[in-house]
Amino acid sequence: MQNPKSKIQNSKPLVVRNLYKSFHSPAGEKIEVLRELSFKAQAGEIVAVVGASGAGKSTLLHLLGGIERADAGEIRLGEFDVTGAGAAELARFHNERVGFVFQFHHLLLDLTAAENIAMPLLIRREPRKRSIEQAVASLKEIGLANRASHPVSQLSGGEQQRVAVLRALITRPQLVLADEPTGNLDKETGDPVGAMLASYCRSHSAIVIVATHNEQLARDCDHHLILQGGSLTDFGF
Repeated sequence: MQNPKSKIQNSKPLVVRNLYKSFHSPAGEKIEVLRELSFKAQAGEIVAVVGASGAGKSTLLHLLGGIERADAGEIRLGEFDVTGAGAAELARFHNERVGFVFQFHHLLLDLTAAENIAMPLLIRREPRKRSIEQAVASLKEIGLANRASHPVSQLSGGEQQRVAVLRALITRPQLVLADEPTGNLDKETGDPVGAMLASYCRSHSAIVIVATHNEQLARDCDHHLILQGGSLTDFGF
């Protein structure tokens, strides 16, 4: 059952204002990736970010999650100032409030599916038995309970990615950042991944930001933003 307290905590919006990010080439040339980028996402919304390869989608997600630092601008999740947080605050933010899903699953191949999913809980020093039980329960919800004790190296690509999604969601994050989550999957194996993200978003009043080239996945999102020339523009299908 959803904890009423977490429902309140998850009701905070994600607000991005005038974000700038640049890099320097090996030759020393300044390359501006994001400029004057602003948008807002409410709890319970899924936002698709589309754009050409190299447009800065991954960079944007890294900034939102506090993995990289912006040159200027502001990112807030509720009361928390991502851009102004120190290292210790960001570590807590990553551990408690953000879930990351990547194009490649980054699972630990020698561990079982349940152990991989439970890893964020174990890092938080939660009891191993309870953490594994919670992981197995999450696998049961998507029909993969029979895979709980299997090393992830024995799973199919679609199963591995769903395990990666469950790992990202196991701590009940307020913000889920998914970078091409179906990029290595075909439609049959990719659709369940999108459905998992949507279901979590609705049931936990979370915010899900998806960077994708998958047109159907983008269509299924609440809002659609195109990243071009360093800025975001609303578009419709």
